[in-house]
Amino acid sequence: MNRKFKTQLTVVLSVLGLSLFSVTTIVHASSDEKPRLKMTLKEKADEGRKASQQTERDQLQKARQAARETQAREQDILANQQPEEWESEQRKKAQAQFSERTSREQQYLEQAREAAKKERKIPEEETLAEKD
Repeated sequence: MNRKFKTQLTVVLSVLGLSLFSVTTIVHASSDEKPRLKMTLKEKADEGRKASQQTERDQLQKARQAARETQAREQDILANQQPEEWESEQRKKAQAQFSERTSREQQYLEQAREAAKKERKIPEEETLAEKD
């Protein structure tokens, strides 16, 4: 064979080998991908239901966490709102004044009852007329 022919044949075989390698690589790479099967309506509904349930669980968890945080803030506020010393003193003073007023009223009522029990010493009209 001719030397030029051998060189051309080598080049052609190299190119053919390279293209064959490329084709097998492409075919092999595409076979690694999973074939995309069309989902049935039932499968789509099941996936949607699962996603919906997961979303609901997430929202419920977030709501519970928010409720816990709110309750903790309320407890902090209530702890800070405990009556202070002067407030309790003012309440005690008001209670003492109320008790004093009540006992005074009771005393006046008792004096009025005693006065009502006594015989009245109001002069009758005759005696008044005689004095004039």
